[in-house]
Amino acid sequence: MKLYKITLFFLFTIFITSCEDVVQVDLDTAAPKLVVNGSIQWQKGTLGNEQQIKLSTTTGFYSTTIPTVSGALLFVTNSDNITFNFSEEIPNSGIYLCHNFVPEIDKTYVLTIILNGETYTATESLKSVSPITNITQNNEGGFNGSDIEIKTFYNDPAVVNNYYLFKYKANVNAIPSYDVSDDEFYQGNEFFGYYTDENIKSGDNLDITIYGVSKRYFDYMSKLILISGGSNGPFSTPPATVRGNIINQTNPNNYALGYFNISETDFRNYVVQ
Repeated sequence: MKLYKITLFFLFTIFITSCEDVVQVDLDTAAPKLVVNGSIQWQKGTLGNEQQIKLSTTTGFYSTTIPTVSGALLFVTNSDNITFNFSEEIPNSGIYLCHNFVPEIDKTYVLTIILNGETYTATESLKSVSPITNITQNNEGGFNGSDIEIKTFYNDPAVVNNYYLFKYKANVNAIPSYDVSDDEFYQGNEFFGYYTDENIKSGDNLDITIYGVSKRYFDYMSKLILISGGSNGPFSTPPATVRGNIINQTNPNNYALGYFNISETDFRNYVVQ
């Protein structure tokens, strides 16, 4: 009987161990593409002169590091033909800094990136955002009546079509979550952004940022949020390629990923009650 039990245990151990073997499938690796994280943000009440743009490249499926890009030439030109150079590069980070940027509502800005003999451009206009007016909390939300729900209120301007991006970063989560909204059904009225997360509890900190965005960036972020499934945020690896507004003027087939966006923002830190 003891031998029988020992044999069964031995076979069960082998079975469990074999189930934990990691199987890697050989995948075709495409040539790296430029990835542009070009979100210029002008927080209400600040000068907005300190800005940054980050460059990286795509990498293999099994890679645990994201390659950064060095040696690029970056600058942004506004519709008055004034150029702002992102000439200071933080070593080994892919981050390029500008210290004298001048944000102006509804002005058009063109990003230019020159890298490896190719020129990339992107055009976007700076959109204003309605300020956050109030934040409320409901502790009896969700299907079971025990979820924490947080609403961030703002007054949408009348007449003009407006588009919004919401960023929520709770201290208990490693990455932020995002949501988008347009004013088609509440133009000129008070409305709110909605956030809930089963992990948050009383005493947690929640950073809330609301962005004024263009219609095109609204559509871009809507697609990213949709394909991400809302579980890991829009900047996790998507199951499909979503093209942004970066255009390779030298070689269109060697397109870049990412987006150049420029927004006025409003920010609040909220302590969960």
